[in-house]
Amino acid sequence: MYRTHNCGELRLKNLNQEVTLSGWVQKSRDKGFMLWIDLRDRFGVSQLIFDEKRSSKELFEKAKTLGREFVIQIKGSVIERTSKNPNIQTGKIEILVSELTILNKSLTPPFTIEDNTDGGEELRMKYRYLDIRRNSIKEKLIFRHKVSSEIRNYLTKLDFIDVETPYLIKSTPEGARDFVVPSRMNEGEFYALPQSPQTFKQLLMVGGIDKYFQIVKCFRDEDLRADRQPEFTQIDCEMSFVNQEDILNTFEGLTKHLLSSIKNIKVDEFPRMTYEEAMSKYGCDKPDIRFGMEIGDLNDISKHKNFNVFNSSELVIGIAVPNGNTFTRKQIDSYTDWVRRPQIGAKGLVYVRCNDDGSFKSSVDKFYDQKDLTSWANKTGAKKGDLILILSGNTNEVRSQMSALRLELAENLNLRNPNEFAPLWVTDFPLLEWDEESNKFHAMHHPFTSPKLDQLDLLKKNPKEVKANAYDLVLNGNEIGGGSIRIHDKNIQSLMFKHLGFSEDEAKEQFGFLMNAFEYGAPPHGGIALGLDRLVAILHGEESIRDYIAFPKNNSGKDVMIDAPSKLDDLQLSELFLKLKDKK
Repeated sequence: MYRTHNCGELRLKNLNQEVTLSGWVQKSRDKGFMLWIDLRDRFGVSQLIFDEKRSSKELFEKAKTLGREFVIQIKGSVIERTSKNPNIQTGKIEILVSELTILNKSLTPPFTIEDNTDGGEELRMKYRYLDIRRNSIKEKLIFRHKVSSEIRNYLTKLDFIDVETPYLIKSTPEGARDFVVPSRMNEGEFYALPQSPQTFKQLLMVGGIDKYFQIVKCFRDEDLRADRQPEFTQIDCEMSFVNQEDILNTFEGLTKHLLSSIKNIKVDEFPRMTYEEAMSKYGCDKPDIRFGMEIGDLNDISKHKNFNVFNSSELVIGIAVPNGNTFTRKQIDSYTDWVRRPQIGAKGLVYVRCNDDGSFKSSVDKFYDQKDLTSWANKTGAKKGDLILILSGNTNEVRSQMSALRLELAENLNLRNPNEFAPLWVTDFPLLEWDEESNKFHAMHHPFTSPKLDQLDLLKKNPKEVKANAYDLVLNGNEIGGGSIRIHDKNIQSLMFKHLGFSEDEAKEQFGFLMNAFEYGAPPHGGIALGLDRLVAILHGEESIRDYIAFPKNNSGKDVMIDAPSKLDDLQLSELFLKLKDKK
């Protein structure tokens, strides 16, 4: 037996007990005649004491050889600490060591194993197994486990069945690039890793499973950022004989349960808004509604003067920054520079100061009078002491620019409280979106999303106007889940493929298995997939998902710890019937 207790459980009630502990040496404090060592394991820290009077000379000298992160086992007696530490649970006791066994020595770690470490992110990723020993990372992984367990238990109680679906599947167009896997047994053929289990969960509905869920790995070969990884985890769900309202109620219930059980927060009914409402009020389809600054449409009240910037724009919009009139000209100029960055792409920024006396001062005073500026204030909801910021340009671009500016302002003004949770549903997405480059429609969600059934005729006549039976769950400005009612009729699915530019042969080649299944009594069905990594991070008060994944990839999609991806040798390439092209 390596231990009778863990390093976090001993208390005053254990006084005079003989115990055995094992763990890592956190740090040591040598006073010459007395030596203290902090012993750490997953559960906590216990202080060990050695001294010249009570410890044998051999034991005392051996203890002095211990370095950081040595793995040791000790036996000893629990005694009361003279100098107590209220910051740790074991702070009232210490262990007078009688036996010491070095289980494994350690090199000096490349960074300190502390909450506030001196290691940079890339270095910590290279030695991730050391990084995980830090409380801040360990607690995040434990928190993730807690959330996953609550989800499993909640869905199981609602009669959902956890079913595993394959990882080696067929390449299908679902919005991102597939990771492909060559087949040794089938020359020249490839599997794809699933972007989601979409078609399989629909087939499970055809199979009569009725309620399915899976906490499952998905893979997308796309550019990365802090909240995106090439492999990620979904809470994947599907239900039969349901409409949109059934699904929204079920997963609103799950989210409320998580907020209540994990965060002790009660949330009333989730607000709902249409896609068009979200775009017009917030400039994006995943609005953060923890704060105001709703976008005001100034088109009708800004194009009657000789200001060509507005007159030549497709859309003019503004937001009111609360108490923004305190901004200096230098601060306003910095936001102007910010929106002009290539990542944002705006040409400039117009401002209006809302003075305390009810008057207005604007960067376009030359063109607009106080009456004009008053109407702008009314449209944006600006009050005395606020600042109105205005952008103009192409509709889609300017909405995106204003959305980014709104979030930047909120971040700088500390309006995005991580301990406040504001969920909402966004509904009525367009079914299709036109891609100018390929000159064809793309599915906004995926090809299996059902149109609103009362718009089937419109799908044949004017597909741009058709709304999807689709919905997204948004939390604090992050899309944490999305889903839809699916097409379960072969004819409607064929029509959808036609609008997406598939020929009959292409549709049959890629999705014939699904179309055939629809001819054997497919029930009405729908579902949703929630991003577990992102959900866990937001519930824990952060937006970056990386530290909530045990072994994440960096921004280049590489695992620097194991050096993956890596090259294959010639024999492996030959077995897979692959040959690398020479770089030109």
